[in-house]
Amino acid sequence: MKIAVPRENRADETRVALDPESCKKLIQLGMEVVVEAGAGAAAHFSDQAYQAAGATLAADAASLFTGADFVLKVNAPQVLPDGTHEVDHIQPGTMLLASLFPTRNLDAVNRMAARSLTAFSTDCIPRTTRAQAMDTLSSQGNIVGYKGVLLGTMELPKYYPMFMTAAGTTLPAKVFVIGAGVAGLQAIATAKRLGASVTATDVRPEVKEQIESVGGKYVGIDLKQAASAGGGYATELSAEDKALQAKLLAEHCATVDVVITTALIGGVFAPKLLDETIVNSMKPGSVIIDLGADGGGNCTLSKLGETVVVNGVKILAPLNLPATVPTHASMLFSRNLLNFMTAFWDKEAKRFNLDWTDDILKGCAVTHEGQVVHGPTQKALNQTPGGKA
Repeated sequence: MKIAVPRENRADETRVALDPESCKKLIQLGMEVVVEAGAGAAAHFSDQAYQAAGATLAADAASLFTGADFVLKVNAPQVLPDGTHEVDHIQPGTMLLASLFPTRNLDAVNRMAARSLTAFSTDCIPRTTRAQAMDTLSSQGNIVGYKGVLLGTMELPKYYPMFMTAAGTTLPAKVFVIGAGVAGLQAIATAKRLGASVTATDVRPEVKEQIESVGGKYVGIDLKQAASAGGGYATELSAEDKALQAKLLAEHCATVDVVITTALIGGVFAPKLLDETIVNSMKPGSVIIDLGADGGGNCTLSKLGETVVVNGVKILAPLNLPATVPTHASMLFSRNLLNFMTAFWDKEAKRFNLDWTDDILKGCAVTHEGQVVHGPTQKALNQTPGGKA
């Protein structure tokens, strides 16, 4: 089986789907790996390193995809600078594995279905114990939480830790983390390690112990309806619970120095949690790090990919933070893909086993045999004018 690893074409992307070490392990299992020249350069993996691992280099995408059975990518296929679409260069019937975020990328989904690609999305992999090693949302979310805190330290006009000096004592910064998924928990832990006083909230009260285990103090509300969607995800709140949450956020944001938002519904779309009233209640010099930016942003005043100042409060909405740590981000992402490929590799037949009774494979399949087979994506397409399903 020939695996193709293309260079990512997204403008702000520095990651690569496979690092040389994972290439080597796939080759040892009997797979052929072809990597587009320069694919790993931005993550500091040289072409020579891939060749040393046993991979073959392809000069361009055209030669890379010729004869490929499986394409491994970081992002969903997109329109290329020459006006063509990446999907159009992949041969019909090819399998594809990437972090597709299919409900965000409906045009790409339609194109993959029309091209009869069997596409799997790592962000749709069920969050079960068996699937943990394949979970790119978790591996990349760790980076998002870590880098988000570091951005806060750079922008806050105060120290994070308490310092006792001959000139006097500075009190620790107060950091408030909204959302205690993987990114949120890493943000709490990182801020605590840097010496901040950390509080955190989540609409899932069952995460209270997790927040406290990494050094945060839990603050929450008594919900009228359960807000857990299972698998570590939160669901949208009722109108009554939204009002209770807004009151809590308004009261707490006014007392802290840094607010870090990480909330995503179903791991995909960011609910609007902070509005102009809340921002205006915050102290001048305070900082908001909107880590929900890739999902549309948690703050109504955020400008995605930009930094703005509103009433003395600095609001950052960084996009694609894992790409700012490309070496480790690629290494972790690569291991997730390696574990996925290994789990379904038939060693005797030397082929990928499309076992549609398997909950992981069935759960993350987006398109197959010309159809969109992922339920939430079908629903999103049906609700989109001109969409298909």
